Amino acid sequence: MDILVLNSGSSSVKYVLYRWDTKMTIAKGIVERVTMENSFISHEVRGKETLKVERDCPLHRDAVDLIIEVLTNSVHAVIQDISRIQAVGHRVVHGGEKFNKSIIIDDTALKTFKDLSNLAPLHNPPNVTGIEAAQQVLPHIPHVAIMDTAWHQTMPDYAYIYALPYHWYKEHSIRRYGFHGTSFLYTAKRASVLLGKNPFETNLIIAHLGNGVSFNAVKNGVSVDTSMGFTPLEGAVMGTRSGDHDAAIDLYMMEKLGLSPGDMSIILNKKSGLLGITGKYIDRRDVIEAANRGDKNAGLAVEIESYRGKKYIGAYHAALGHIDALVYTAGVGEMSPYIRGKMTEGFEELGIIMDKEKNQCSVTRNTETDITGTGSRVKVFVIPTDEELVMVEDTDALLEGRYDVHTNFTYSFQNPHYVNKLREEAFHRESEKKPELLEVRVKIPEV
Repeated sequence: MDILVLNSGSSSVKYVLYRWDTKMTIAKGIVERVTMENSFISHEVRGKETLKVERDCPLHRDAVDLIIEVLTNSVHAVIQDISRIQAVGHRVVHGGEKFNKSIIIDDTALKTFKDLSNLAPLHNPPNVTGIEAAQQVLPHIPHVAIMDTAWHQTMPDYAYIYALPYHWYKEHSIRRYGFHGTSFLYTAKRASVLLGKNPFETNLIIAHLGNGVSFNAVKNGVSVDTSMGFTPLEGAVMGTRSGDHDAAIDLYMMEKLGLSPGDMSIILNKKSGLLGITGKYIDRRDVIEAANRGDKNAGLAVEIESYRGKKYIGAYHAALGHIDALVYTAGVGEMSPYIRGKMTEGFEELGIIMDKEKNQCSVTRNTETDITGTGSRVKVFVIPTDEELVMVEDTDALLEGRYDVHTNFTYSFQNPHYVNKLREEAFHRESEKKPELLEVRVKIPEV
């Protein structure tokens, strides 16, 4: 059985085609610039160079059509026709309190995701659009929603209840939900493997650094606190989101400038963060490059983001009391030694020491690296996330009737001998050009 998983963003659709019978990713890729001009797909297959096809995709339906075409009818085709695909898994960011674990999508679920769109305005709308597009292309097979909030259901009430009128929680479900759950689940389970520990005896701080940013405190293998809140707006400085700030500022500026709640939502979610500080940059590479050229606002943006991240790491260390590892993941966490370095410096008193040279070497999405410094009591890992594999395994388990929450379920990647063969091949190509990667690759302990 082949399972297709789709992660639909506002301007992109990531995908993985997974062959469950052989437990192997047979293709993966991304359609970028969806709804814009100059759309293109990057398609990866084992043993072959990445295929790039340019084609405008004004709608998410066009992106899904392009994915199916490349999978079935291109020089890198991997299936003869779409009948091979037996199920589709979709990432859904916000399910409120109605959906707190992965589910098979029906009309009621789809309506709920739409109703909650204002709680995750950057994610739920494209998630829903991607689901509807895939249902049009593949109408006769099950579609599954993998909930981003599921991982955080273990938080205690004192971590998720806000100091607001309590009846808001009881009557309107106002609470901290947390996000990036599939990423945290994967990286937490993998960190336990790298440490050679039982996952439910492992304490971690995980930093998911991408365009969206959140931090997660993991105690004895479960989430006990996280930086994002009722929506993905709360917490760290992000690409376009403000993160933590005095809510009275919003009220003041709404009155000062005559802004509506909708206007303020757009400013806080789409025009703040790094973009708000720099006035032009979202991508950390652009921000860092501009800072190096002397752009003072870009330099300030880096300092603000790093300082805010450092405070979350310190706070979660205090909340946990003891940690086994600090984990960096997602696009920036995996690929930016500069940001990692600035967030981690000065933690010697907490027993966290990063090796600067190892940190500089670790620039890859294809293997797990150990960048721990000499004398550190805490391991510092970079673990490339694999949300799509979590989505595949949840989808299959739901179809077979054996799905359960992660505390009662074992994923394939918890096995110390697990290997992502597509990544492994890519890593070998990388390491031929950058042999220093071999020096920082994690050596998994024997269990």
